[in-house]
Amino acid sequence: MKRHLIAVDLDGTLLKDDKTISPANIAALHKARENGHEVVIATGRPFRHAKRYYEELGLTTPIVNFNGGFVHHPNDPHFQVSHHPIPLKTVQHILESVADTKTQNIVCEVTDHVYFQRDPVGIYEFYTDHALSVTTGDLRRLLQHEPTSLLIHAKGEHVNEIRSELSHVHAETVLNRQWIKPEYMVEVMRKGTSKAIGLEQIARHLGIEQKQIVAFGDEENDLEMIEYAGHGVAMGNAIGPLKLLANGTTKRNEEDGIAYYLKHVLGLA
Repeated sequence: MKRHLIAVDLDGTLLKDDKTISPANIAALHKARENGHEVVIATGRPFRHAKRYYEELGLTTPIVNFNGGFVHHPNDPHFQVSHHPIPLKTVQHILESVADTKTQNIVCEVTDHVYFQRDPVGIYEFYTDHALSVTTGDLRRLLQHEPTSLLIHAKGEHVNEIRSELSHVHAETVLNRQWIKPEYMVEVMRKGTSKAIGLEQIARHLGIEQKQIVAFGDEENDLEMIEYAGHGVAMGNAIGPLKLLANGTTKRNEEDGIAYYLKHVLGLA
């Protein structure tokens, strides 16, 4: 059997709704590694929020963070790090154009330094966890470095308006993606950045062909990865466009979808 690279998204894919990994998924991924396959996490999260899962799975591979905005190897200083931040000038223009009346908050992450437009209470406290620094205030004045990630917590009725402006005015420099859960979030990333680009770098590093890549995802930020992988798999709880793009669909994240597919469809675990 040829060696495969198994790429897993975290939220809504590997993780259950309570943000834990099921024993069945852990066992399946361990078995896949015992069988000679490689396992990689590809997530929109920063590494500080993915580290516990990386360690829980006992991984020794590079990792894709910030949807490909940051690709590195936690345990190999010789791995060529890829960091693709958003141009500061573009971010400043976006901050100027997104009126306070259209947003609940704005979060910028310069790797592990986090900046908020308004106080990080409630759902925003998650972003401060393990941050090297937390700054709150007028981001047009405070932000002095190119951010790895820009997250706009939009008011529901303004989501399409904000996304339309980003797609037209800043189409040459950034892409944007939408989250619906837990809130309406518009995620902005540098154009040319994606989980697929990060996965391509890791596959090349590991010497694994594209057709031997198996990827699991559920949301809009997984589209490029699912299309790029030799075998892209949509979770049962995935958005419709991802299911249409995928080579196959598995059970939901609450039903050990990754373990089921690796065992019963691909026979890798």
